[in-house]
Amino acid sequence: MPNITTLTPGAGRIDTAGLRAYDADRVARCAVDPAQPWWRRLACVDALTGRVPQARVGELLACVRDTGDTGSVRKALLGLLADRVELLPWLRHEDRRNEEAYGMKEEVLRARAGLGDLTAAAELATLAFSHWRTRRATGEAGLDTLVDRYGAEAVLAELAGGRPEDRAAVVRLRDRRGEDVIDALADPDPGVAHCAQSLLTGPDRIRAYLDAAPTADAALWAAYALHRLTGDAARTRAVYESLGRPRVEVAGLDEELRRVIVHEYADECEKQSDPRWRIEVLCTEPPQPPDEERQLALATAALAAAGLAPRAPLSCGEAHRQGDGTYHVIGYGEDGGSEVFISTLGPFAGGHFDDPAARAALEAAGFRWIDGPTGAVRVTGLGVYYFGAREPLDVSTLLFYWQD
Repeated sequence: MPNITTLTPGAGRIDTAGLRAYDADRVARCAVDPAQPWWRRLACVDALTGRVPQARVGELLACVRDTGDTGSVRKALLGLLADRVELLPWLRHEDRRNEEAYGMKEEVLRARAGLGDLTAAAELATLAFSHWRTRRATGEAGLDTLVDRYGAEAVLAELAGGRPEDRAAVVRLRDRRGEDVIDALADPDPGVAHCAQSLLTGPDRIRAYLDAAPTADAALWAAYALHRLTGDAARTRAVYESLGRPRVEVAGLDEELRRVIVHEYADECEKQSDPRWRIEVLCTEPPQPPDEERQLALATAALAAAGLAPRAPLSCGEAHRQGDGTYHVIGYGEDGGSEVFISTLGPFAGGHFDDPAARAALEAAGFRWIDGPTGAVRVTGLGVYYFGAREPLDVSTLLFYWQD
């Protein structure tokens, strides 16, 4: 006779059909048993879908509320029991905002929306404004659930705080009702304007708006949306020229560095980025990509000629043993402990320290050494993803970028 152990002998070795046919009461007991491995408990939670034994509901709910229990199990149980109205006071408690289990805050808000908790609207709007796709989807779905239950006006009334995330949610709900949201291109927050442009679908409407856009930023967002829909580069350049080629001026950022950074990062920058970067990349010529093999051979030869004993170049991913980025590492010195970086974006070199010997050798070979002051220039208004953050980065990080 099979039992739970034989049906779940190991992680990734689950007899799903057998477990779903097994005695629900025993499955529920296993699901809340902290002595069982988390993967077996998760399999049991999944096997209870549509057949939660009433006699075990109290224990299952207690497990959801136990912040000391395994987070993945609690989250799965909350998804299973999200329709239990007796959970609502606990879900609403301010301590839920401090939940540390991965994904638990989102699951709490999902459950609140499902239970018709209109007071969750503002927190759902925050979630819907997230950079993370899964969190954003949860927030948007929760707001839609509340709209379906109470109507758009009731939800909009909860989003009257004036925060950018509230305004973005309002834009989306207005669009969901079939309203024209092109006016939101003039919103002062780039994230809200970005949301509005992403919802626009009518090129003719955008063209008409462009002729009377209330601000330069609104015109740039309209041009960006029109380019997204039509690929009309000539019209985009015409708008760019008519506005005087607007751009974000960055003190200390020269044209050579600006050009490579714009064409590497501005095309897929984060939503809070200034629209000037987005249009600049569409309307300016990209730099000629370097011959990476030639650059590396030249750099290695220059270091060798200077008596610095270079080692074979490694991509930054190889050097870090994971990830990828925009530079290679050349170790040098008798023990190979010193390093220089050679950018894949152009003839740029640098390092953790300003080694005069390495710098002189590479500059003589035609490389531009990125010194401390130049590398520290922050490229304002250009949000770039970097280890979970999406803020403007400095020149050194952008030229010598690595992400795991």
